[in-house]
Amino acid sequence: MNGKEDQERADRLAAALRENLKRRKAQARGRKDGPGVADAEAGAETTVDRVRPPPVES
Repeated sequence: MNGKEDQERADRLAAALRENLKRRKAQARGRKDGPGVADAEAGAETTVDRVRPPPVES
């Protein structure tokens, strides 16, 4: 690789890392806020709502 290719690769990596950070921050904000009113009204299933069925006996 030459200097130009190295710089282009570094630029692509930096851009990808910035996008990843933005996505992770948005996910963290979503978790912090909890389920929204729209989610609750739509009947969105949460981990608390799930019930494991009893084991099937053979």
